[in-house]
Amino acid sequence: MIDLHCHSLLSDGVLLPSEVAARYLAFGYKTIAITDHVDYSNIDIVADAILRFTRHWPKDGIITVLPGVELTHLPLSQFKPLAKYARKKGLKVIIGHGETVTEPVVKATNRACLEADIDILAHPGLISKEDVEFAKKRGIFLEITTRRGHRDTNSHVAELAIKAGAKLILNNDSHMPEDILPPKELRDFGLKVGLSESGIDCIYNEVTSHFKL
Repeated sequence: MIDLHCHSLLSDGVLLPSEVAARYLAFGYKTIAITDHVDYSNIDIVADAILRFTRHWPKDGIITVLPGVELTHLPLSQFKPLAKYARKKGLKVIIGHGETVTEPVVKATNRACLEADIDILAHPGLISKEDVEFAKKRGIFLEITTRRGHRDTNSHVAELAIKAGAKLILNNDSHMPEDILPPKELRDFGLKVGLSESGIDCIYNEVTSHFKL
Protein backbone atom coordinates (compact mmCIF):
# COMPACT_ATOMS: atom_id res chain seq x y z
CA MET A 1 0.00 0.00 0.00
CA ILE A 2 1.09 3.55 -0.77
CA ASP A 3 0.39 6.95 0.84
CA LEU A 4 1.99 9.97 -0.81
CA HIS A 5 0.58 12.69 1.45
CA CYS A 6 2.12 12.64 4.93
CA HIS A 7 3.07 15.51 7.24
CA SER A 8 5.73 15.62 9.93
CA LEU A 9 6.70 18.15 12.60
CA LEU A 10 8.60 19.96 9.88
CA SER A 11 5.22 21.64 9.24
CA ASP A 12 1.96 20.97 11.10
CA GLY A 13 2.40 17.28 11.89
CA VAL A 14 3.40 15.94 15.31
CA LEU A 15 5.95 13.24 14.44
CA LEU A 16 9.53 13.22 13.19
CA PRO A 17 9.84 11.90 9.63
CA SER A 18 11.39 8.72 11.07
CA GLU A 19 8.37 8.28 13.35
CA VAL A 20 6.00 8.80 10.41
CA ALA A 21 7.84 6.10 8.49
CA ALA A 22 7.83 3.75 11.49
CA ARG A 23 4.07 4.12 11.96
CA TYR A 24 3.35 3.39 8.31
CA LEU A 25 5.79 0.48 8.31
CA ALA A 26 3.99 -1.05 11.30
CA PHE A 27 0.76 -1.03 9.26
CA GLY A 28 2.44 -2.71 6.31
CA TYR A 29 2.74 0.20 3.89
CA LYS A 30 5.42 -0.17 1.20
CA THR A 31 5.90 3.46 0.14
CA ILE A 32 5.14 6.89 1.62
CA ALA A 33 6.11 10.47 0.87
CA ILE A 34 6.86 13.17 3.43
CA THR A 35 5.09 16.20 1.97
CA ASP A 36 5.15 19.05 4.45
CA HIS A 37 3.52 22.42 3.83
CA VAL A 38 5.69 25.06 2.16
CA ASP A 39 5.60 28.52 0.68
CA TYR A 40 8.46 30.93 -0.12
CA SER A 41 9.15 31.47 3.60
CA ASN A 42 10.20 27.91 4.41
CA ILE A 43 10.72 25.84 1.28
CA ASP A 44 14.50 25.72 1.59
CA ILE A 45 14.47 24.76 5.26
CA VAL A 46 11.75 22.12 4.90
CA ALA A 47 12.83 20.69 1.55
CA ASP A 48 16.48 20.44 2.58
CA ALA A 49 15.51 18.67 5.80
CA ILE A 50 13.26 16.16 3.97
CA LEU A 51 15.89 15.54 1.30
CA ARG A 52 18.56 15.00 3.96
CA PHE A 53 16.29 12.57 5.78
CA THR A 54 15.42 10.54 2.68
CA ARG A 55 19.06 10.39 1.56
CA HIS A 56 19.95 8.78 4.88
CA TRP A 57 16.89 6.52 5.06
CA PRO A 58 17.82 2.82 4.59
CA LYS A 59 17.45 1.52 1.05
CA ASP A 60 17.02 -2.09 2.19
CA GLY A 61 13.36 -2.26 1.26
CA ILE A 62 11.74 -1.95 4.70
CA ILE A 63 9.67 1.01 3.47
CA THR A 64 10.43 3.48 0.71
CA VAL A 65 10.23 7.15 1.74
CA LEU A 66 10.01 9.75 -1.03
CA PRO A 67 10.83 13.45 -0.51
CA GLY A 68 8.03 15.87 -1.29
CA VAL A 69 6.25 19.08 -0.36
CA GLU A 70 2.74 20.49 -0.40
CA LEU A 71 2.49 23.98 -1.93
CA THR A 72 0.00 25.58 0.42
CA HIS A 73 -2.18 28.74 0.31
CA LEU A 74 0.00 30.49 -2.25
CA PRO A 75 -0.95 33.54 -4.30
CA LEU A 76 -2.02 32.12 -7.66
CA SER A 77 1.01 33.49 -9.49
CA GLN A 78 3.43 31.62 -7.21
CA PHE A 79 2.42 28.01 -7.92
CA LYS A 80 4.33 27.68 -11.19
CA PRO A 81 7.65 29.16 -10.04
CA LEU A 82 7.61 27.44 -6.66
CA ALA A 83 6.74 24.05 -8.17
CA LYS A 84 9.58 24.51 -10.65
CA TYR A 85 11.92 25.42 -7.80
CA ALA A 86 10.83 22.38 -5.76
CA ARG A 87 11.41 20.08 -8.73
CA LYS A 88 14.86 21.59 -9.32
CA LYS A 89 15.78 20.90 -5.70
CA GLY A 90 15.12 17.21 -6.30
CA LEU A 91 11.75 16.68 -4.64
CA LYS A 92 9.95 13.66 -6.08
CA VAL A 93 6.34 14.33 -4.99
CA ILE A 94 4.91 17.81 -5.42
CA ILE A 95 1.39 18.38 -4.12
CA GLY A 96 -0.82 21.38 -4.66
CA HIS A 97 -3.11 22.28 -1.74
CA GLY A 98 -6.48 22.33 -3.46
CA GLU A 99 -9.74 24.16 -2.80
CA THR A 100 -10.96 22.17 0.19
CA VAL A 101 -14.29 23.39 1.54
CA THR A 102 -12.92 23.47 5.10
CA GLU A 103 -10.37 26.27 4.64
CA PRO A 104 -10.40 29.75 3.05
CA VAL A 105 -8.52 28.76 -0.11
CA VAL A 106 -8.22 31.41 -2.81
CA LYS A 107 -10.67 30.83 -5.67
CA ALA A 108 -9.03 29.37 -8.81
CA THR A 109 -6.29 27.69 -6.75
CA ASN A 110 -7.21 24.33 -8.28
CA ARG A 111 -6.52 25.62 -11.79
CA ALA A 112 -3.31 27.41 -10.73
CA CYS A 113 -2.05 24.17 -9.17
CA LEU A 114 -2.96 22.15 -12.25
CA GLU A 115 -1.09 24.58 -14.49
CA ALA A 116 2.05 24.10 -12.39
CA ASP A 117 4.47 21.15 -12.35
CA ILE A 118 2.70 19.19 -9.63
CA ASP A 119 1.99 15.48 -9.28
CA ILE A 120 -1.09 15.53 -7.04
CA LEU A 121 -3.91 18.01 -6.44
CA ALA A 122 -4.87 17.42 -2.83
CA HIS A 123 -8.45 17.63 -1.55
CA PRO A 124 -9.75 19.63 -4.53
CA GLY A 125 -13.14 20.29 -2.97
CA LEU A 126 -15.97 21.01 -5.38
CA ILE A 127 -13.65 20.90 -8.36
CA SER A 128 -15.20 21.80 -11.69
CA LYS A 129 -15.69 19.41 -14.58
CA GLU A 130 -13.37 21.60 -16.65
CA ASP A 131 -10.58 21.35 -14.09
CA VAL A 132 -11.02 17.57 -13.83
CA GLU A 133 -10.65 17.32 -17.59
CA PHE A 134 -7.58 19.58 -17.41
CA ALA A 135 -6.10 17.32 -14.71
CA LYS A 136 -6.60 14.37 -17.03
CA LYS A 137 -4.84 16.21 -19.85
CA ARG A 138 -1.90 17.06 -17.56
CA GLY A 139 -1.72 13.56 -16.04
CA ILE A 140 -2.13 14.93 -12.52
CA PHE A 141 -3.62 12.79 -9.76
CA LEU A 142 -6.75 14.04 -7.98
CA GLU A 143 -6.82 13.08 -4.32
CA ILE A 144 -9.39 11.04 -2.47
CA THR A 145 -8.53 11.73 1.15
CA THR A 146 -9.47 10.18 4.48
CA ARG A 147 -8.75 13.43 6.36
CA ARG A 148 -11.69 14.85 8.29
CA GLY A 149 -13.34 17.82 6.58
CA HIS A 150 -11.33 17.51 3.39
CA ARG A 151 -13.05 14.18 2.71
CA ASP A 152 -16.53 15.70 2.59
CA THR A 153 -16.27 16.24 -1.17
CA ASN A 154 -14.62 12.90 -2.04
CA SER A 155 -17.72 11.51 -3.76
CA HIS A 156 -17.92 14.60 -5.99
CA VAL A 157 -14.25 14.29 -6.94
CA ALA A 158 -14.48 10.55 -7.57
CA GLU A 159 -17.62 10.82 -9.69
CA LEU A 160 -16.22 13.51 -11.99
CA ALA A 161 -12.82 11.85 -12.24
CA ILE A 162 -14.26 8.45 -13.11
CA LYS A 163 -16.48 9.98 -15.81
CA ALA A 164 -13.59 11.94 -17.28
CA GLY A 165 -11.01 9.17 -16.95
CA ALA A 166 -8.79 11.37 -14.76
CA LYS A 167 -6.24 9.83 -12.43
CA LEU A 168 -7.12 9.39 -8.77
CA ILE A 169 -5.00 8.66 -5.72
CA LEU A 170 -5.93 7.50 -2.21
CA ASN A 171 -4.12 9.30 0.62
CA ASN A 172 -4.49 9.74 4.36
CA ASP A 173 -3.06 13.28 4.52
CA SER A 174 -1.75 12.22 7.92
CA HIS A 175 -0.64 14.71 10.56
CA MET A 176 -0.72 12.48 13.65
CA PRO A 177 -0.71 8.74 14.38
CA GLU A 178 -4.49 8.40 14.51
CA ASP A 179 -4.75 9.74 10.93
CA ILE A 180 -3.02 6.66 9.52
CA LEU A 181 -5.51 4.03 8.42
CA PRO A 182 -4.44 0.41 7.93
CA PRO A 183 -4.22 -0.49 4.22
CA LYS A 184 -7.50 -2.43 4.18
CA GLU A 185 -9.37 0.50 5.77
CA LEU A 186 -7.87 2.88 3.22
CA ARG A 187 -9.07 0.62 0.39
CA ASP A 188 -12.50 0.33 2.03
CA PHE A 189 -12.64 4.11 2.22
CA GLY A 190 -12.14 4.25 -1.53
CA LEU A 191 -14.94 1.75 -2.08
CA LYS A 192 -17.32 3.88 -0.02
CA VAL A 193 -16.89 6.88 -2.32
CA GLY A 194 -17.63 4.92 -5.49
CA LEU A 195 -14.38 3.26 -6.50
CA SER A 196 -14.28 -0.42 -7.43
CA GLU A 197 -11.73 -3.02 -6.33
CA SER A 198 -10.33 -3.12 -9.85
CA GLY A 199 -10.36 0.67 -9.96
CA ILE A 200 -8.28 0.86 -6.79
CA ASP A 201 -5.83 -1.68 -8.20
CA CYS A 202 -5.58 0.49 -11.31
CA ILE A 203 -4.87 3.54 -9.12
CA TYR A 204 -1.91 1.84 -7.47
CA ASN A 205 -0.59 0.60 -10.81
CA GLU A 206 -0.70 4.16 -12.17
CA VAL A 207 0.93 5.59 -9.05
CA THR A 208 3.66 2.95 -9.18
CA SER A 209 4.33 3.70 -12.83
CA HIS A 210 4.26 7.51 -12.46
CA PHE A 211 6.68 7.61 -9.52
CA LYS A 212 8.77 4.66 -10.77
CA LEU A 213 8.31 2.71 -7.54
